[in-house]
Amino acid sequence: MLIWDYIIIVVYLISIVAIGLLLQKRASKGIDSYFLGNRNLPWWVLGASGMSSNLDVSGTMINTAWIFALGASGFFIEIRGGVTLIMAFLMIFMGKWNRRAQVMTLAEWMTFRFGKEREGDVARLFAAVSSIIVTIAMVTYFAVGSGIFIGELLGIPAFWAATIMIVLAMIYTVASGLYGVVWTDVFQGVLIFGAIIYICVMAITQVSLPEVFSISIPMMDGKTFQTIEMTKQAWTDIIPPWKLNFTPDSAYSIYNLFGIAIIFYLIKVTIEGAGGTGGYMIQRYFAARSDREAGLLSLFWTFLLSFRWPFIAGIAMLGISYGMTSGVIENPEAVLPVVLKNTVHTGVKGLLIAGLMAAAMSTFDSTVNAGAAYWVKDIYQAYLNPGASDRSLMLHSRMASILMVIVGLLFSLLIKNINEIWGWITMSIGAGMIIPQLARWYWWRLNGYGYAIGTGAGMSAAIIQRLMFPGVPEYVAFSFASGVSLIALIIGTLVTEPTKDSVLKEFFKTTRPFGFWAHIKRSIPAHILERVNKENRRDIIATCFAVPWQIVLFLTMMMIVMQRWDNFQWLIVILVVLSFGLYHFWYKHLSTEVNVDE
Repeated sequence: MLIWDYIIIVVYLISIVAIGLLLQKRASKGIDSYFLGNRNLPWWVLGASGMSSNLDVSGTMINTAWIFALGASGFFIEIRGGVTLIMAFLMIFMGKWNRRAQVMTLAEWMTFRFGKEREGDVARLFAAVSSIIVTIAMVTYFAVGSGIFIGELLGIPAFWAATIMIVLAMIYTVASGLYGVVWTDVFQGVLIFGAIIYICVMAITQVSLPEVFSISIPMMDGKTFQTIEMTKQAWTDIIPPWKLNFTPDSAYSIYNLFGIAIIFYLIKVTIEGAGGTGGYMIQRYFAARSDREAGLLSLFWTFLLSFRWPFIAGIAMLGISYGMTSGVIENPEAVLPVVLKNTVHTGVKGLLIAGLMAAAMSTFDSTVNAGAAYWVKDIYQAYLNPGASDRSLMLHSRMASILMVIVGLLFSLLIKNINEIWGWITMSIGAGMIIPQLARWYWWRLNGYGYAIGTGAGMSAAIIQRLMFPGVPEYVAFSFASGVSLIALIIGTLVTEPTKDSVLKEFFKTTRPFGFWAHIKRSIPAHILERVNKENRRDIIATCFAVPWQIVLFLTMMMIVMQRWDNFQWLIVILVVLSFGLYHFWYKHLSTEVNVDE
């Protein structure tokens, strides 16, 4: 990079820190302001912020690696992580269900579901601790990805590159809370979209893929790589193959049974989406002003997120083109920084790097801000110091943020690559929480003790698996953690007393979930119950449209850059049909409220 690139990056970093510091006074009024923006943030701001938070550098690098190595089929591995499908569930019903609770965190929600007595407290503590563990794991994931990205560009060790990024992001995150997070995310989103448009135009106008070309895949040791040939037809095909043929010592050999892996990912994320999410994603819905705005922010969020995939495809195409003239890029996870470093002009390079740094920092700031709330609201204020002053709560908010970041950064020294940490987060530690998260909405008999025991057992199983059997396939890790969690949840629930009917009735009347609630529905007036059932039936049908709609939307955007117009035409037709169903069963009903107290 030349001097103008560095000047642009420095100006961006100064601007982003300045925005955060300017919002410090507004965020410091109390923890409601610090963590939820007083529930007065516009839906489009929350949606744009969510998009920026999802479009992180670590995720962009690993998704680019999959597209680079597998072509369009690599998109389907992203289903593993959940963002591709979870947004559909949040958009249709899960977002509004969470918003109706009027709480600050997922852990506080447990007292809404299980009551404010002992069982609710136990569930709240387990939810808070598990969420803090996931936050630290996400900080580690961020540190690994941003370290590789910035380290490659600046020529410094990855750990110190990550430290620089984290310290800068910490300044405005700690200072300004959710206000600083969402408004800096909006500012960063503008830079991100500038980077997306430039790369897409560059890929379309400058890259013409040959019929046969070479790509590289990593081996199990994470240090050596294998070059293999790929055809243009196979690389741009949107129908994933049933089997791949990577050698057993390849790091990607875990995807050889590709069809089975995709089916497994679909099942896993359907369960995950129907059970809701946590962290910074659900925080946006807790901060939403109404059910309607929860739906609108989801739609806007998903639409903006669809632009991620043509950008990723463009980077992969530029990486292949660069490899044809300068030698194949060995490490697929390094395609993004290598392309920016070697194919983009001075000045523009600085803007693109600033945009991707923005993507990295927006993920980090959202994760840390949401994670700190669990310590402050659900442990410190709830149990250690219920009479804490606003000043004390704000101090603990900032201290918790700093401590979680330090621990996550240190853990990054133990991780070899991005896929390793992301796989463990999504398929192991996430699996330990997935069954309790699902059952809490749909099974009236689940109590706080069952939730806590299921969560604790699942998380412990995930950590034990990581320490003792780190090399097991993803489906084994997922099945082990979720299986242990399910057994523990059932036993813990059945050997303890049910939650009080009065608590369950209030939860059902407020949230209006579908599922196994016959025990509670008997106490609801028939005319109100019919309105609730009508809303639920409509949401279930709309979800069946929303899930494929989101997948088709993302693939359609990617086909534009790949210039597979035959695929594009079919996808557009399918997208129109799905959009019509989504409008009929969901969008036109957004303003309809069901007030069960009438």
